[in-house]
Amino acid sequence: MAKTFLIMLFSTLPFFGNAAERLAVGDPLPKVTCINQDSTPISVKEYGSQGYLLVYFYPKASTPGCTKQGCSLRDSWEDLTKMGVKVLGVSTDGVAAQKTFHTEQKFPFPLLADSEKKVVTAFKVKTNFGFASRSAYLFRDGICIMADYEGHTGDQAAEVIKFLQQKK
Repeated sequence: MAKTFLIMLFSTLPFFGNAAERLAVGDPLPKVTCINQDSTPISVKEYGSQGYLLVYFYPKASTPGCTKQGCSLRDSWEDLTKMGVKVLGVSTDGVAAQKTFHTEQKFPFPLLADSEKKVVTAFKVKTNFGFASRSAYLFRDGICIMADYEGHTGDQAAEVIKFLQQKK
């Protein structure tokens, strides 16, 4: 009885999520709009309707792992753009935190301030204590072609580039 109660309790907490229900390869780009670090609304579906779009999720702006992940994309920006890849970073941080992170790290791509968890919900990203789980999705013409449920911290850009090179 106690074991059943604990299972029921933990299964309802937000940090466990529903692993069976995730955005997957072949799924369409969700229709969701969120503001970026400059409080400008971005329609994710419109932004990624043509070409490649990488949407990556990270737990918290300006933390070591999240900085490493974003910087891998920043540092490979020239290669990614040559391949036609646009990038959107997403966390549940507010606009001020995203603006600071974006400015300090000189990211050439927008960061979405998903404090209302609209994007996290639309992408079926698990959360841990309200923070988005590290993950990434690559879309081509609005269809998911790669789903990374772990999010390769320092190798995020390398993983995307490698994937696209193998697709040629």
